[in-house]
Amino acid sequence: MATIADVARLAGVATSTVSHVLNGTRFVSPETTSAVREAVRALGYAPNTVARALARSTTNTIGLAISSTKNRYFSDVINAIEEECSKLGMMVLLANTRDDPECEFEMVAALHQRRVDGIIIAPSCGLNNSALTYLRDQRIPSVMVDRLPDVALDGVGVENRRALAAMVTHMVSHGHERIGFLAGQSNFTTALERADGFRDGLLVHGIPVDEARISIGHTDLATAREAATRLLTATEPVTALIGGNNLTTIGIMLAAQDCGMRVPTDLAVAGFDDFDWADAFEPRLTAMVQPCHEIGRMAATLLKRRIDFATGETETIRLNPTFAIRNSCGCK
Repeated sequence: MATIADVARLAGVATSTVSHVLNGTRFVSPETTSAVREAVRALGYAPNTVARALARSTTNTIGLAISSTKNRYFSDVINAIEEECSKLGMMVLLANTRDDPECEFEMVAALHQRRVDGIIIAPSCGLNNSALTYLRDQRIPSVMVDRLPDVALDGVGVENRRALAAMVTHMVSHGHERIGFLAGQSNFTTALERADGFRDGLLVHGIPVDEARISIGHTDLATAREAATRLLTATEPVTALIGGNNLTTIGIMLAAQDCGMRVPTDLAVAGFDDFDWADAFEPRLTAMVQPCHEIGRMAATLLKRRIDFATGETETIRLNPTFAIRNSCGCK
């Protein structure tokens, strides 16, 4: 079993430096901090008392590493996970990753050191993810939710690609061919899958894919609003826009107001993700509704199974979202 001295040797630093990095008791340069964290990950280091406890017992506690503040969708998933874990006799420790890979790694390592039996994670980026690497290397029972970049871990999400293609088909049924799409952050697998689904939907109907009408990489409302405005004021402006998540959909609605356009008379709009007040908009917002409660419930169930039976093939579950057709796309 690795010791703090092993970590120090591998990182090329003193043991006191390792202690400062792990406990945050003194400033350590970013380069040294990175070297220590990589050594911790490579060796699977945990304090000896924790490691001994992990070897002989369980805690009936799981960790949830997720961005709990940036995305309303995750609030519903978190509630469902907590509810199902309570039924299974497990307590949840929530760690807010802020969708930042470095923070995410720190949160996963901290949850591990606190003797959680397993971890549910919404990965902040794809395969080059130090948190996922840590989970695999340490063989920690783990389940991914929403973003599913790693087949080596269990996961629960939705059929993003087919769902987005269906949204394009709906816009085409209203006579639209100049359709634009705003995805989320470029390093999220959900955004990439939905962008592929958008392309699929166009090609099925014989509409050429114009990459200039696909915008990926929106981290806040301002960038989404700016991208939507660009598509609405182009030489050949789009007549329909699809938002890849709640943030981009709201950005589209604000951009339409900025351009003096009426929805759906001047612009058809639909969004991926639903929220409580979408049905109260005027016009009412057409949206692809994700089964948040079922995603959370199944993630908790999968994790409990993985904790109880560590071996076996990993499982990826893709649920079908529901298309809530309201008025913003032109339907009566």
